[in-house]
Amino acid sequence: WGWSEAKHAFEWLFWAGRITTAYRRGFERYYDLPERVLPQAILDLPVPSVEDAHRQLLRISARAHGIATYGDLRDYFRLAPGDTRARIEELVEMGELLPVKVEGWDKPAYLHKDARFPRRMEARALLAPFDPVVFERTRTEKLFGFRYRIEIYTPAEKRQYGYYVLPFLLGDRIVARVDLRADRPAGVLRVHAAFAEAGAPAETAAQLFDELKQMQAWLGLETIEVTPAGDLGPALADISVS
Repeated sequence: WGWSEAKHAFEWLFWAGRITTAYRRGFERYYDLPERVLPQAILDLPVPSVEDAHRQLLRISARAHGIATYGDLRDYFRLAPGDTRARIEELVEMGELLPVKVEGWDKPAYLHKDARFPRRMEARALLAPFDPVVFERTRTEKLFGFRYRIEIYTPAEKRQYGYYVLPFLLGDRIVARVDLRADRPAGVLRVHAAFAEAGAPAETAAQLFDELKQMQAWLGLETIEVTPAGDLGPALADISVS
């Protein structure tokens, strides 16, 4: 990454909790002292032990996942292996995590005690490459049968789907992916290509376009322009001009 010695020092102080992120501009992080960033009510809380902190992080991870393997639980907050195994066993003994088996998985899994199976799933979202649903690619493949790789560092001629591709979640499935660019100078949300997953429902293009309209609005762009590339591109283009 070409970090300077000063950048290395700032990052060490950040990971040690001596400084924190006040705000960002693009990818650039602006640092400040924690007491000038965090609310006083947070600063006044007692400092937990390392073990209690790891247990609490794993509780949050388990609630977020619903069902997860040891690796899933550990990866959510990037905990070290030595900090995780014993804490998970303790949470099992406390009845907060329930060991379960998942058909097709070759590793044991854990279910949070408060997890509930909803009658219906009404989710609809374009997922950023770093969204927790798709960030851990192996888990995404296990849950959705959806193979996802970000191709921004892949030479253009070798890309399969595009430069900056967002998966599209509809209900409890990832049904499509779309290559997008926010052209701010022109005020246009550009759809370079769109691809449907196998078995995607008939309403996928219409639902995706509605979600794109929402994205256009919160980005403050004036219009959407769709290039009819990819197997879903033509249907999306037809909707955009209708």
